[in-house]
Amino acid sequence: MLIVAYGFRYCAPFRRNLLNYATLLHSTSHLSSRFHYSRDSLSRMERYFSGSGIKKNSAMVGNLQRFGVISSQKVVEVMQTIDRALFVPNGASAYDDSPMGIGYNVTISAPHMHATCLQLLEEHLKPGMHALDVGSGTGYLTACFAVMVGPQGRAVGVEHIPELVSSSIENIQKSEAASYLKEGSLSVHVADGRLGWPEHAPYDAIHVGAAAPEIPGPLIEQLKPGGRLVIPVGNLFQELQVVDKNMDGSITVRSETSVRYVPLTSREAQLRGN
Repeated sequence: MLIVAYGFRYCAPFRRNLLNYATLLHSTSHLSSRFHYSRDSLSRMERYFSGSGIKKNSAMVGNLQRFGVISSQKVVEVMQTIDRALFVPNGASAYDDSPMGIGYNVTISAPHMHATCLQLLEEHLKPGMHALDVGSGTGYLTACFAVMVGPQGRAVGVEHIPELVSSSIENIQKSEAASYLKEGSLSVHVADGRLGWPEHAPYDAIHVGAAAPEIPGPLIEQLKPGGRLVIPVGNLFQELQVVDKNMDGSITVRSETSVRYVPLTSREAQLRGN
């Protein structure tokens, strides 16, 4: 069975009782959402994934497990620890498996995309490691990184919208990652993410939350040998690419899945919406 949900495709075993989306594309500020589903699929989607059925963070994580999106116990633990409701706009349906606008022509990704990226980076987010989150937005994934690498590690968020950096710090201060921010192992900075954040490089893990036309060279340079970069690449057609830096410095790239993200661009272009 091939499922396409908000731009993320994954294969699911036939024996599992999964929600069957025919096609469900990830909405952005540039493209309208397109939904093709039966009335029965819609009712099941609302039952399992809408805010009317899921009122708790733990239930959201449990459903992602049930439908085969999360297989890692470590990812389960960190997503249960960091409550998504603290990182979405007030009044939003925090636990819907859907991206949502956070202002400034930016979105916070759907929970299944966060889970997917955490799983792809899990082996590079062990205690003591360094992680960079480019386009950190509301701070959700940066907070998850901080919990995974622990106080001996380093989690860095980079976002070029100053207002989002300020609000993300406030969000983190309300979360279970607050102590890492206070102690200094977690930080969020106003900067052009395409240039990375050299101060704490090299990084074992780099995540990019916006689509680049090509992989930025500075991010490759700041990736530690043995490290991994996860980044959406493309314009109209995008692929989530997994970039591994081998111990000899060579690079291996593979495409994980088709996705739809807002573009990785300058602050000025972001605010203009292009």
